[in-house]
Order: sequence, then structure tokens, then C-alpha cells
Amino acid sequence: MSAIPAAADVLAPDLEVLNLPEVAERLGLPITRVHQLLRDGQLLAERRDGVLVVPSQFLAAGGVVKGLPGTITVLRDSGFSTDEILRWLFTEDDTLPGTPIEALRGDRGREIKRRAQSMGF
Repeated sequence: MSAIPAAADVLAPDLEVLNLPEVAERLGLPITRVHQLLRDGQLLAERRDGVLVVPSQFLAAGGVVKGLPGTITVLRDSGFSTDEILRWLFTEDDTLPGTPIEALRGDRGREIKRRAQSMGF
């Protein structure tokens, strides 16, 4: 089994995060499936105090926030690291307004994906 990729502790300390068992419970999935989502790049995690955590904003009522997996893929294909992707998703952008993850949660995925694609060039 391959290791689960994770960023260093790059996000704000006050950002709400969930450990992997909590993610599994919220998604109604076995923990092994959450591990697979992380390995497949459908979700991102960071390591805080040695524990893998996922930002709670990555989850919606029906599962993973719509558009997040595609955005992660576009950024990874453009050479961005997990650390860089997490930072970008949670960095304020006055032109949105808010952060890219807030825009994805607000059903503005097309705009976020377009911005992610343009960052690769």
C-alpha cells in the first residue's frame, strides 16, 4: 500500500480540520476509502502534530465539495505540490471575493478551475 500524501502544517492554526476517522464518519465511508481518496488526489490532507487532518471546508452535505477533485488534478498536472495547492485554496483573493475553496463551496467551480488552469501557463 502506498503512503498517503500530506502537506506540512501550512494552513492557519485556527482553520477547522478533521482527523481521518471524522472525515470517514462525515462522508459515511470506511476509513480505507478516505485513505484512497487522499492517495487518488480527490482530497488533500496536512500533517498537524503528527496527525493527518483534512480541512472541514473540503466536505459538503453530499460528500467532497463539487469541483475540488478536478481543481486538485489541474493544479497537480501543472506541477503544484500539495503544500502549494492547500495554500492557494485558502488564500484570500479580492477578485473572487474570498478564497478559492469558498468559491468552490459557493458553486463557482468553473471560475476556480479556469484560474487553476491559467496558473499552469
